[in-house]
Amino acid sequence: MSYQALYRKWRPGRFEDVKGQDHIVTTLRNQLILDRIGHAYLFCGTRGTGKTSVAKILAKAVNCLEPIDGSPCNACEMCKTINAQTSMNVIEIDAASNNGVDNIREIREEVEYSPAEGKYKVYIIDEVHMLSIGAFNALLKTLEEPPSYVIFILATTEAHKIPITILSRCQRYDFRRITIETIAGRLMELANEEALDIEDKAISYIAKAADGSMRDALSLLDQCVAYYLGERLTYDKVLNVLGAVDTEVFSRLLRHIIHQELTKVLKLVEEVIIQGRELVQFVTDFIWYLRNLLLVKNSEDIEEVLEMSTENMNILKEEAQIIDGDMLMRYIRVFSELSGQIKYSSQKRVLVEVALIKLCKPSMERNFDSVLNRLILIEKQLESGIIPKSQNDIPEDPVILPAMAERQPQAAPEDIQAVIHRWGSILSDLPTSMAIMLKTALINQGPDNKIILGFNEDMNKSYFDSTAHKEELERVLSEKVGKRVEIISQMLAKESGNTQIFFDPNKVNLQGVDIVYEDE
Repeated sequence: MSYQALYRKWRPGRFEDVKGQDHIVTTLRNQLILDRIGHAYLFCGTRGTGKTSVAKILAKAVNCLEPIDGSPCNACEMCKTINAQTSMNVIEIDAASNNGVDNIREIREEVEYSPAEGKYKVYIIDEVHMLSIGAFNALLKTLEEPPSYVIFILATTEAHKIPITILSRCQRYDFRRITIETIAGRLMELANEEALDIEDKAISYIAKAADGSMRDALSLLDQCVAYYLGERLTYDKVLNVLGAVDTEVFSRLLRHIIHQELTKVLKLVEEVIIQGRELVQFVTDFIWYLRNLLLVKNSEDIEEVLEMSTENMNILKEEAQIIDGDMLMRYIRVFSELSGQIKYSSQKRVLVEVALIKLCKPSMERNFDSVLNRLILIEKQLESGIIPKSQNDIPEDPVILPAMAERQPQAAPEDIQAVIHRWGSILSDLPTSMAIMLKTALINQGPDNKIILGFNEDMNKSYFDSTAHKEELERVLSEKVGKRVEIISQMLAKESGNTQIFFDPNKVNLQGVDIVYEDE
């Protein structure tokens, strides 16, 4: 018999075998026991979380001749036929390749015929979001009023792409990402059944690398076992197969970054690349390392949550003492941005090196947390008796730093009017996310020569209640007029009529308009 992949060999055959989805399994079993079976189900969730497996189990359970507590027996003729994929009662359709109107019309014609054997005809439509609009419309009527012997199970990873008319006719079940602990436990069970010699630490890493997907975890385990066939599978061997990096490397990397040893940082990256490590995985794992360090720094009893060796925990605790929390948050931000860019880039090494240079040289960035990073480094140098060698080591942005901002004169009324008149060009100089938040804002001049931003949505106001976003906007406005500009954000109460004293910069030509003051 030919070899069968682990994820296929160990696909759950009963509800009891499904891991990490107890909220769904319990509900479905109760429906089966009480004979409250629905006519249409929608299974949503990320890849490898059990959507198709549960759909097949449900298809067996509704047709099983001798169900056991709502679960299929896997011993009767109906269960055996469905397991062998020869049953005419369970029809699986891949909507990615059968997404046209004609495909759905065939289903509408078939449902008119009752099952030749068993109780129900079950249609499992995988990746249902791939259906065309016409196909969805063709499915709608049948889905709304199917024959009593037909059950539809729709599975998708992108529920937001499904029309609301379809969603409203289905019982929706959201499959959660499976926890690392649950995946590791399942892998250990399978390793024992397969007589595989695997180190616990290796199992834990595979479980983490699977990112909540049981199928991915089994595929990774299969890959590692195949590479080291007949040998004990250790943590280092798993790292080698998956192109990952040991945590000791991240510890060295972080210390070089903290001490701004750029040459050593780039040499370490060179070593990682020469060893054949995957840079996307490198970035992901370093973010996890920084996340663990952040947890250690901000909590005293975090050992049980992180589940790592005493040696690695002691290293993290030591590093938590030498790194500032704000610096750590900046490192996480820079690498999180990198993780969104690197996956589809053809120049992965360049992106990684640029990000690491940013960490070592905060003067390259002009936002608030990078300037704060520079201040922290200067304070440490002064505490050690070291005087910064050049002006490049000193933050020079007078708008971001509150102490230096006081040197700028406060904006006068004419300066505020100039900002309001140039509002459109100012928005074009802002980060995209901030410009979007300001797109529907109304503006006015407030007391003490401040600018009032009026919002209809609480989310937009909350965005500018954030100190970082408020200071970033004030920095840009101040740069435009060369004087210190402050903003106030407030909600607009339409019923009170206070929107009348604001201007909509998208609709009104503000040239020559007299500014109306508003009392706080």
